[in-house]
Amino acid sequence: MVKLLVLGSGGREHAFTHLLSKSPLTEKLYVSPGNAGMASCAELVSIVPTDFEGLYQFCKTHQVDTVLPGPEDPLVAGIADFFAQRNRDEGLNIRVAGPNMDAARLEGSKDFAKAFMQRHQIPTAAYQTFHAGNLEEGYRFLESLNAPYVLKADGLAAGKGVVICSELAEARTVLTEMIEQQKFGSASAKVVIEEFLQGIEISVFAVSDGETWQILGSAKDYKRIGEGDQGPNTGGMGAVSPVPFADEEFMHKVKERILKPTFDGLKQEGTPFRGFLFAGLMNCNGNPMVIEYNVRMGDPETEAVLPRLKTDFGAVVDAIASETLDSMRIEMRDETAVCVVLVSEGYPGNYPKGFPMTLPDHIADCTIFHAGTSLRNGILSTNGGRVLALSALGKDMATATAAAYATADVIQYQGKYFRRDIGADLRSFPPQQP
Repeated sequence: MVKLLVLGSGGREHAFTHLLSKSPLTEKLYVSPGNAGMASCAELVSIVPTDFEGLYQFCKTHQVDTVLPGPEDPLVAGIADFFAQRNRDEGLNIRVAGPNMDAARLEGSKDFAKAFMQRHQIPTAAYQTFHAGNLEEGYRFLESLNAPYVLKADGLAAGKGVVICSELAEARTVLTEMIEQQKFGSASAKVVIEEFLQGIEISVFAVSDGETWQILGSAKDYKRIGEGDQGPNTGGMGAVSPVPFADEEFMHKVKERILKPTFDGLKQEGTPFRGFLFAGLMNCNGNPMVIEYNVRMGDPETEAVLPRLKTDFGAVVDAIASETLDSMRIEMRDETAVCVVLVSEGYPGNYPKGFPMTLPDHIADCTIFHAGTSLRNGILSTNGGRVLALSALGKDMATATAAAYATADVIQYQGKYFRRDIGADLRSFPPQQP
């Protein structure tokens, strides 16, 4: 039996707490800061995820065994390193189920990640990195590429640091804005420019304890606000798992060409990876190429992948923290999961908060994960851009999609919006188990 503290407040963290609360290994479950939906399955704690000292003292006082960070910020900022040092100082063993700061650079620095892939022959788009000192070279590099142009802020930018430009003049302007005008703050002090990859995107998730690793599942998420992938990027409007084209041949390529050299390379460089690794890939004519790494589970992909998990999620988290992943085999259900995200009107731009919500009393075929919700005077209300993630399991994509949208239609709040085409582009593929 273990006591756990989950860090975060979104749909991903609600999915974590939902499964951990059902695990026979869980003695006590906390979440910091959490949201209205998580209050039913965990005790909420008012500590921000980057207050490492506050978190450590809480864990020490409440005898927490394991910390599971959901978002990237605490991982990139070094929460695993902080807890390891404090453990040494105080003779404790409060475990963090996530990578240390060096390994987290795979997400924290696009430039580091691209150079790492080059060193270990991991397929990715050609690129160069630019800063204030070589901005003119950046303009010339853009001129050497064919449209469209992909510009990425080197550091963390809350999922908003990637700009794709269709015209050279626009790309030059954006590059200037990112570096000289700090369009994304210090995150764009350096900018990675890379060639545009043609294909269809897929996310593959793996879990590692630093020594061994296993694949957790595949998903495809939908970033644009509008149907048909129109409009600005969001944090994610929905996801499907598994991805139909991720058949045995494709996933073998992912294992051998992407995941194995990634985990082996990190070990060789003295930074073995512990935690969840998200490989954002492009399927280019049947061949996987890396677009980006995340050093944690994605959102809303988590709300599509984890409902398919047959293995006890508490056992998976414990195996990460205790380096015993080799003693278990992670199994996934055969069903398809479809996640539909309900957002506030105006998202991803400015949006109002505080609208009362009406949720159905009983839902047979769909799980509601809270993202941007709160209790205002005891009334469940909207409190964010992405409000709810509705996840349904079905024997096929059509069944799961119907269940998710049936739930979306009966939930009520002012300004409710969601895409009605999640998974539509995948329906021509025969479903396959990854």
